[in-house]
Amino acid sequence: MVRKILITAAYLAASLGANIASAQDLSGLLTGEMRGLAVHETPTDASALPFELADGSEASLALYQGQYVLLNFWATWCAPCREEMPSLQNLQTELGGDSFRVVTLATGRNPPQAIQRFFDEIGVTNLPQHRDINQQIAREMGIFGLPITVILNPEGQEIARLRGDAHWDSPEAIAVIEALISGES
Repeated sequence: MVRKILITAAYLAASLGANIASAQDLSGLLTGEMRGLAVHETPTDASALPFELADGSEASLALYQGQYVLLNFWATWCAPCREEMPSLQNLQTELGGDSFRVVTLATGRNPPQAIQRFFDEIGVTNLPQHRDINQQIAREMGIFGLPITVILNPEGQEIARLRGDAHWDSPEAIAVIEALISGES
């Protein structure tokens, strides 16, 4: 019941044009699994280092500038990552678009074939197969342990972080992401 009230309040605030994307305003939405989401008082710059795309070319997180990004650091050997990945796909399916995107970044030794096999085994079809081969992005962003998910604002700055796996397609997670997206306008 409390969860439904919080979600309804978020929708109402968004419809009234409130900017609920600030750290203080998100605190009311941090229920259930989102209680562990650490929302930063001050955004911090994300890494500008390159990562490898599925086709072998390089890109950086600047590729997603202008969008909110849920950036998930994971690995093919990570059991909690296997559990979490389908919910990331569901979140991308439900909310992905011009304002928001789920980006997955395999960190460490994750050969392209192993990533493809991992995605095939769990039925993931709509998430990127990016690789942080030498863990340089993970190190620069202070990623210790997997999975870790960070949320980036449209300026490419980290505004929140969750250590461990979560059900990113849960009502609580969707409410947080929708609040961020609606706060942009």
